[in-house]
Amino acid sequence: MSIENREFFLKILRKEINDRKIPISLGKTCPVKCSFCYEQDISYRQTFDMPLTTQEDWEFIFREIQAVPTRETESWILGGNEYMEWTDLALHPKALDWIEEFLEKTDKKITIFSVGYFDPKRINRLAEKYPGRINFELSVIALGPYRQQLMPKGPSIDQVLKVLDGPAVASANFYSLGPGTMSEDAKTISKINQNCLLWMGCLTPLKYIDEKTTTLMRRGKQFLPDESQKVYDMNLPNTQMIHTESDITAFLNRNKIIKTFDACELDKKDWVVMAGNVYRVLNMFRRGRARFLYVPNETLGGDSDCTTLLTFSDVAKRITHQKVVHLPRVIMEKSSNDERDISGVSFDDFKDRFPQVRFKVLNRVNSKLSNKKLYEKGYLKNYVEDYLRHPLSKKFERVAHPN
Repeated sequence: MSIENREFFLKILRKEINDRKIPISLGKTCPVKCSFCYEQDISYRQTFDMPLTTQEDWEFIFREIQAVPTRETESWILGGNEYMEWTDLALHPKALDWIEEFLEKTDKKITIFSVGYFDPKRINRLAEKYPGRINFELSVIALGPYRQQLMPKGPSIDQVLKVLDGPAVASANFYSLGPGTMSEDAKTISKINQNCLLWMGCLTPLKYIDEKTTTLMRRGKQFLPDESQKVYDMNLPNTQMIHTESDITAFLNRNKIIKTFDACELDKKDWVVMAGNVYRVLNMFRRGRARFLYVPNETLGGDSDCTTLLTFSDVAKRITHQKVVHLPRVIMEKSSNDERDISGVSFDDFKDRFPQVRFKVLNRVNSKLSNKKLYEKGYLKNYVEDYLRHPLSKKFERVAHPN
């Protein structure tokens, strides 16, 4: 590697570290090739090809991490890079060695995302040795007949269950894919590990997911109410959270959305940008209080319908005659925190495209708020009691998006 290329390589590593990522690379695209993966097409954001992380690279990364002051509430992420393609870093031959060094030589916490390739005995031994320092979010996905379709190269069920059988796994995520799927997986996982959080729900198909997988995802959403009710009735000892599609999340958080909207003090003639999830809530409860500029999630496409995931490109396609447009802060909060959307486009570049439009930022509508409410209302109990059993939810589902 030339000096010039090396400097660029180190710059990318530093940018990841600045976002509290541990930027290990497999030096190739992810070999797991899960059919549901949202990283199959990353053309919407800029990423950089990085070589396989060597011991020399790790020593640089680790020195940089050690120089960052520790914060009690902060956890370093392994498995979710910002400027590099996402891959399952448990497949790096040195991953566990470096995780152990991280735990041994710093006082920092680590969050790990993986489908479970780690050596079960070793990862659980580390969790016992460093209690409270590892947050291992295990992507179980499915334990039943659809696992092979979704994860043809994933670890075996036996491997996943061995990883689960110990203190390392803090949460296990798995999904509704039809009758007897999510509910059976919940029962199996809880029997092995009563301490891990059960993170259930449905998968949202994006535009580049293949037709067969998209059909399965939509089938999962269709059966989510029944599967959720079954898990609710089991009264399992684990904490139980649910990831639903964004319209349901918006309904569960309707009171906060309305309160935040009111606090923005918009005039009824003001144009305000929102995706379909928020549009449905405000159309039900605040119709006529402002002019709602509905913006579809065209960049990600598929069934995506969330304000947080909007891009400036999406917004640009909906602007016509507006002179003043109010934009939620959440659209421009890419993790580097420099007013860029999820695709990396800056707010300044976007504004330059529309010199005739004045853009006002709604700072109250931010990522901190959306993430907080996602977790506050994201419990299975909330979904069953305040959505499935709520008389307004059916009316909410009938709210149509404007053309």
